Amino acid sequence: MPNGTPNATAKWSKYKVEDGKLVRAESCPECGPGVFLAAHEDRKSCGRCGYTAMNDS
Repeated sequence: MPNGTPNATAKWSKYKVEDGKLVRAESCPECGPGVFLAAHEDRKSCGRCGYTAMNDS
């Protein structure tokens, strides 16, 4: 983003609507709710504690 401004649409990618309810994306099992896992091509990782889970492929 120009000038170091945060991307406001990035936070909306962490949520989805199912049956009219807001559902959070997968959170870190070690840090708890509110800390999301980053989705990479071959793994999911936590930026806070370093937890990593490999994808089943």
